[in-house]
Amino acid sequence: MDMREKIRQLIHFFTRSLWRVTEDDVSRSRYKSYNLLKITIQTVKCFIKDRVWIRAAALSYTTLFSIIPILALLFAIAKGFGFSNLMERFLRDGTVANGTIDTVMNFIDNYLAYAKSGVFIGVGVIMLLWAIINLADSIESNMNAIWDVKKQRSYFRKLTDYMALFIIFPITIIMYAGVSIFMTTIYQQLADHYLISSFVHICIKLAPYIISGLVMTGLFLFIPNTKVRFKNAFIPGMITGIIFQAFLYIYIQIQMSVSSYNAIYGSFAIIPMFMLWADISWCIILFGVEMSYVSQNIEQYNFGEEVDNVSRRYHDFLCVVVMSLICKRFEEGELPYTASELSDAGEIPIRLTNRLLDELEVAGLIYGFSSDAKSEIEHFLPAIAISQLSVGRLLSTLESHGCEDFKIDHTKEFSNQWNAFIGHKEEMYTKTNEILLKDL
Repeated sequence: MDMREKIRQLIHFFTRSLWRVTEDDVSRSRYKSYNLLKITIQTVKCFIKDRVWIRAAALSYTTLFSIIPILALLFAIAKGFGFSNLMERFLRDGTVANGTIDTVMNFIDNYLAYAKSGVFIGVGVIMLLWAIINLADSIESNMNAIWDVKKQRSYFRKLTDYMALFIIFPITIIMYAGVSIFMTTIYQQLADHYLISSFVHICIKLAPYIISGLVMTGLFLFIPNTKVRFKNAFIPGMITGIIFQAFLYIYIQIQMSVSSYNAIYGSFAIIPMFMLWADISWCIILFGVEMSYVSQNIEQYNFGEEVDNVSRRYHDFLCVVVMSLICKRFEEGELPYTASELSDAGEIPIRLTNRLLDELEVAGLIYGFSSDAKSEIEHFLPAIAISQLSVGRLLSTLESHGCEDFKIDHTKEFSNQWNAFIGHKEEMYTKTNEILLKDL
């Protein structure tokens, strides 16, 4: 076999064969390894398809305008706990441009001073809350878009959830700074004990990566307005946190190497450097969100090419299969099917199952409901008496649903074409009108 044939087979495997493998086709370990491969490929494809870098640029712009009010709030909370010095040390450790940090600290001090004085106190608090909610809302909107979630949090939930998040965040920083100081002190005291001091030194080096991963896990778990499984938030969160922290280290090294750039622009150097950091950081975070979404929904991408190009004949056949299963389950008086159960029962790819259910519901043939007010999983019931739901009625309803109000003259100019088409359809409907879906 020549190299060209091997490359062709490899491309065919990654683009088609890999996505047709089901759990019954291979061993469990191989299926898991294939899933990891599919998650990696699909995450990159979704990252490109969703044009995530544009979302990251928008979030960077919003972050630039919100950063001073948010830092002011974080420092105010930290000062309330008596740990403002730890917060400042944490901020200084994240950059080598101390002159720039001094400028930022002056902004924060002035903001807090004005917010606590005179008439400005009301306006200052409102602007501070608006900046926080605006940034958090932008983050949630972008994560919801990646998760394909249409419904946003209510305004009350946004206010309570976001404020809780911004209270927990400085506490997390304070705890991290405290643990870092404690570990550093132990390391210095145990310098003569090589093994113990080496272990403590490794813990100090790894701590930022672990904490960053846990923070990302929390964001992926709680920010999207949908149920995210822990394992689908934890692994992408840890990967994202490690990449984020590694980039932060590289960013600091870059700052050290462009000291002349800071000398030219002075404190204004913070703006382009911050925008660069924020843009790449949001790209990393949103890539992690894509990975979290794909890992939880990887089964939807099986048979992806086939789902996107399913024939009309096979589409109608699958509608008959789905409706038949729903009607039979209803007649038996059992708990109605969910989309996942229908996918398993009919061996239909879940993404195609969801598409068929949407079409059937819009056409008024079924309706979905949640068995629990807190649950987002829908069960599906027939919307018409099953004694009247025949194959002919199903196909007729699907084919006639939608708009037919165009200026095409099917009564005169194109009457022959129309009559030939309708005659064929009516003949098919008549033959299948007596076949009830529940009896198939």
